[in-house]
Amino acid sequence: MPPRTVSKVIYAPAHEMGPLTVRQPLPSEQLPYFDPFVLLHHAPPKAMTGGAGVSWHPHRGFAPVSFIFKGGIRHRDTEGNDKTVLAGGTQWMHAGRGILHDETPLPGETEIIQLWINSPARHKMDAPSYHPLTPEATPDHVSPDRLVTLHVVAGELAGVKGPIRTLTPINAATIDARRGGRIDIALPPTHNAFLYLLEGAVRFPDGTTASGLHQAVFSNDGEGIRFEVLEDTRALLMSGAPIGETIVSHGPFVMNTEEEIRTAFRDYRNGQMGLVP
Repeated sequence: MPPRTVSKVIYAPAHEMGPLTVRQPLPSEQLPYFDPFVLLHHAPPKAMTGGAGVSWHPHRGFAPVSFIFKGGIRHRDTEGNDKTVLAGGTQWMHAGRGILHDETPLPGETEIIQLWINSPARHKMDAPSYHPLTPEATPDHVSPDRLVTLHVVAGELAGVKGPIRTLTPINAATIDARRGGRIDIALPPTHNAFLYLLEGAVRFPDGTTASGLHQAVFSNDGEGIRFEVLEDTRALLMSGAPIGETIVSHGPFVMNTEEEIRTAFRDYRNGQMGLVP
């Protein structure tokens, strides 16, 4: 399998977001948009006392996805969902035409990644839906050397299918890897793909290395990715078919035009995305 080369490695600088300090490699000057991926926020490990999360706020036009690496997150929304997912689990929400939600970390050390995935224009006004995935329901693939484990959330990687259904072709997996491990992961050649490292270090066949708090962005010049693990590593691997539509992202909304953004704010203020319970 000819592996892809790395086009860039992006450091994730710190950004203040409410009670959290998050790391954000996307969007950035180096990568304003990576179709269909809009935004990546990594909240590194932090001791939480409970009740200090991101309180009720709206979304429209994309899928906000929370990967929980440590601790747990309670999700509530205006569709009546109220679920808590623990470390190793995922909360995948299709915001559709609009929804309000609240995400509150449980007391204790918490670490999450929230990723925004664009929805195509034909699905932006769908009914919203919420899909909690427990760690027990997340299937794994283990490398031949037994040192790298993929936890497959969506799509299909290494012959393992993830349970989450997506609106466009998406592959998603969290990775636990031990020093000395090696793995080849086939990816559709048309997909845009990246690997974000929460911690650790890896080396790719072209000689590029990436370490914790960096996003390795791959060129579309191979049939998958290959890496060796230089230090014990935790990472998020994403690939997705580009949607190919112009987007306008403003605040909590991702739409296709400025007028649709204005409409989203108006609908939110008028209560059309739901009211806080």
